[in-house]
Amino acid sequence: MISFFSPTAIIGAGIGGTSAAYYLRQKFGKDVTIHLFERGEVGGRLATLSVLGQEYEAGGAVIHPLNLHMKRFVKDLDDDLIVGGEVGQDHRGDNLQALNISPSNRIYRYQSHDYAFSSVENLLHSLGGDDFLGMLNQTLLETLQKAGFSEKFLNEIVAPVMRVNYGQSMNINGFVGAVSMAGADSGLWAVEGGNKLVCSGLLQASKSNLITGSVMYIEEKTRTKQTGNPTKMYEVVYQTGSETHSDFYDIVIVAAPLNRKMSNITFLNFDPPIEEFHQYYQHIVTTFVKGELNASFFSSRALDKLDLTTILTTDNSDLFINSMGIVSSVRENDNPQPSADGTYTWKIFSQETLTKKQILKLFLSYDFAVKQPWLAYPHYKPPQKCPSIILHDRLYYLNGIECAASAMEMSAIAAHNAALLAYHRWNGHTDMIDQEDLYEKLKTEL
Repeated sequence: MISFFSPTAIIGAGIGGTSAAYYLRQKFGKDVTIHLFERGEVGGRLATLSVLGQEYEAGGAVIHPLNLHMKRFVKDLDDDLIVGGEVGQDHRGDNLQALNISPSNRIYRYQSHDYAFSSVENLLHSLGGDDFLGMLNQTLLETLQKAGFSEKFLNEIVAPVMRVNYGQSMNINGFVGAVSMAGADSGLWAVEGGNKLVCSGLLQASKSNLITGSVMYIEEKTRTKQTGNPTKMYEVVYQTGSETHSDFYDIVIVAAPLNRKMSNITFLNFDPPIEEFHQYYQHIVTTFVKGELNASFFSSRALDKLDLTTILTTDNSDLFINSMGIVSSVRENDNPQPSADGTYTWKIFSQETLTKKQILKLFLSYDFAVKQPWLAYPHYKPPQKCPSIILHDRLYYLNGIECAASAMEMSAIAAHNAALLAYHRWNGHTDMIDQEDLYEKLKTEL
């Protein structure tokens, strides 16, 4: 094992950054110092919102039963984490089995054998070849029309799921569309106390040093190490409060979206310059309202004949919301208990901040409304080009995978890949990167 004379830096303490720290620790061992930078709360877009003393999931809310990284994290951290009961609604139809993207499960086998990929495209191609990669270059609508789905099914089943999960229409790329449909499956679960606890658990398990500060820029510089030999290193300049600091690192992993509104990191004096790619992120507003639903706003049927717990919308809807549904707090394991007065806490997704007038259309009366605006996930528009993972020799970008699909598990996959890539490139293990026909190769192994 080659040891470092300087720490490794990870920028961003969401699920991607904390997962990367966890996997870097596994690969490089106990002697490597890991600095994890975060300017906000640990968890990033896994966040809860406090409403009258109760916490509710405001960001990534549900985990699929086949999300093996997230399942592993909870198992490894089981002294601290409790898995909540099944959450969410099942909007699945039998025909959705045709959307199976089971080749994506191959990534777990590749990563269990320590194989890494130098680009998102190479990773996706290894999972399902040209057809799988091609899903990035056509819309979900085109993909499903070719598969023979009816217009009624697309408009009334598929489109509402896209709106609730990604705030967008069926014009998103086919890959993220398939991921979104999986998010409408049954058996979805969450961590009691909030999914963000996975991030704080990974941070602790990785024995990383958390630095609360905002990274301003990264610059390549030549430094003389203890061996006396000049070497290229990365200077990370960051701000904590009103003070500016800097440290030098051998390896840097950027685990925050390279978007001026979200991280605003500048890369100085790189030759050649590091490519600028500022993916546009979709604005979404999460609003929690405790109130009594105005069912007549959605239907002329009598309220006692309607059991409304989830309301989805179609692309041609004239409603001002994407979706709304009754939710439990992160401390409740089961479904919301029946209400004596007809009031529940509802979670509403909308493109814009709801006005009081709009809320009063949705509810006969309400006790409170708490709003959280997000730049939640990329705005998808195929053909989709994913940013580079390798920005420079030992400088890696994790969040480019969000251009294929943004989800907790996708970030964990990208984090594991970045950790393996950094490890193999540091140690010269070129035979562990971008191997062709990997699926067939592993099939023949005992």
